[in-house]
Amino acid sequence: MPYTDLPVGHPAARGAQLPPEPVDFDAFWAGTLRRSRAFGGEPVLTPVTDTRLVTVDVYDVRFPGWDGRPVAGWLVVPSDAEGPSPTVVTYIGYGGGRGLPTDHLLYASAGYAHLVVDSRGQGDDTPDVYEGTGTQWVHGFMTRGIEDPHDHYYRRLITDCVRAVDAARLLPHVDAARIVVQGASQGGGLALAVAGLAGRAVAAVLSDVPFLCHMRRGAETATEGPYTELVAHLRHRSRQDPDRVFATLGYFDGVHFARRATAPALFSAGLMDPVCPPSTVLAAYERYAGDKTLREWPFGDHGGGRGATAAEHLRWLGERNLAPCAPRPV
Repeated sequence: MPYTDLPVGHPAARGAQLPPEPVDFDAFWAGTLRRSRAFGGEPVLTPVTDTRLVTVDVYDVRFPGWDGRPVAGWLVVPSDAEGPSPTVVTYIGYGGGRGLPTDHLLYASAGYAHLVVDSRGQGDDTPDVYEGTGTQWVHGFMTRGIEDPHDHYYRRLITDCVRAVDAARLLPHVDAARIVVQGASQGGGLALAVAGLAGRAVAAVLSDVPFLCHMRRGAETATEGPYTELVAHLRHRSRQDPDRVFATLGYFDGVHFARRATAPALFSAGLMDPVCPPSTVLAAYERYAGDKTLREWPFGDHGGGRGATAAEHLRWLGERNLAPCAPRPV
């Protein structure tokens, strides 16, 4: 994707019309989280002993999410960790789940405890049962329950992600004062949502090329999915009011969560990203309420900085006293 998303006077988000915020946004989320937390429950850890990994220990994690229903995760911790460790809670990109423990060795290798959260319905281990009363025509997760925010898929998934932080705080491996939420694409948008909803329970945010930000502009400018699911939905249901669709999505838009988030945050954007156009990322970044840093990749696509991203994460966390220990001398 060339710089077609960037008008004169970049960044575009400063001049783009922002999505309206629902008047009951805070009440909606307070009630949603209160409802799921009322089910109670604590995380259950089961050691995974057949990984053939010798420097990390792996646990299967199950914790209560939306309406108390179990959500799967992996906890990967350094084998030689002594006491609670700074912890990274990772949310997964669109269409993926927690995968295998061997997919998630970076942060534990750097000394962090690492909780990887499955995405309901997208991963293999956390089912999602759509119980909405509206249209059953669904083109991907973006339009599941699109007629009512109470039915929408992302109400359930974001609740799971907040409850993952609640669960992490109860684990003996976790330093509850140093929990970092992290993700790329959908995971980056979920990290922003959790930062806006979980308050001081989050110590820092790593949000790479985040999805779910300024979703109407994403639908208008993205040339590759998942925003294109909204285009397909509105194209095939031409009688449906687009304003109603985007009013529902307003309850899940990262721009509104960003205004409520205060933990230090590191964002990244690929300026040639066809999936999450940079103006959508910048819309959330510009309105983020906490201390923030933006890493732009001028020729980056949806992969952002690719392999360079991990080193940036570890350096940035170390500069904010969120590293497990002092770096080894070179």
